[in-house]
Amino acid sequence: MVTSEFEILPAIDLRGGRVVRLVQGDFARETTFSDDPVATAIAFADAGARWLHVVDLDGARDGIPGHGAVVGAIVRAVGSRISIEVAGGIRDASAAATAIRAGAARIVIGTAAIRDPGFAAGLVDRYGPERVAVAIDVRAGRAVGHGWALDDPGTDAVATIEALSTRGVDLFEVTAIDRDGLLGGPDLELYERLGSPAGRRIIASGGITATSDLDALRRVGCHGAIIGRALYDGSLDLGEALASATGALGPAPDRPH
Repeated sequence: MVTSEFEILPAIDLRGGRVVRLVQGDFARETTFSDDPVATAIAFADAGARWLHVVDLDGARDGIPGHGAVVGAIVRAVGSRISIEVAGGIRDASAAATAIRAGAARIVIGTAAIRDPGFAAGLVDRYGPERVAVAIDVRAGRAVGHGWALDDPGTDAVATIEALSTRGVDLFEVTAIDRDGLLGGPDLELYERLGSPAGRRIIASGGITATSDLDALRRVGCHGAIIGRALYDGSLDLGEALASATGALGPAPDRPH
């Protein structure tokens, strides 16, 4: 199945007010790419992006959003041109409302949704399914939260998605943790295993480094892709990624048997 619309979401991961990238979610393996998140957001908007994925890494780890001022500045700078989704540390209704009031077009919840599907259902009821996504961060087949802490045993990823789907969630942002930040290509087997049945949309994250990766994700039915490190180190040009997302797909490459 190939989706009719494929979202490209350049990522801005925030830690201590800086734009950084982690490797496999490890805070000890951090690279700083910019001290000016607003300038980064403007550059992505100027390149034609329609969505921006902004993550508060400190909030994801500590459970309390701490980059509200930065998010607000990004919204003021580019919010009239680009839709902004906000993730990281949104674990109660107050934090969700704050992000929406700040101008987020969509909020992304992870730990709280895995722990309590009813919380996600309440946000969907309040804001609508288009404004709420659930992050399913997968390690060894398990959906984990708490900033990808190694001591979080997680829950079965497939069962978690199915449970949330029954509560009204239809947009999932799935990260293959073991691929994140390594530029080794997406985990296509993961997305094929999770599937994308009618009414359920999956945005892929982790390892995306080339337009061929985007084509492959479209082929397995993903609704979009979050791209981080590849854009920052020049492995992938955002303009080419956006063009690839709207172009026709050629023949699928042969897969090894």
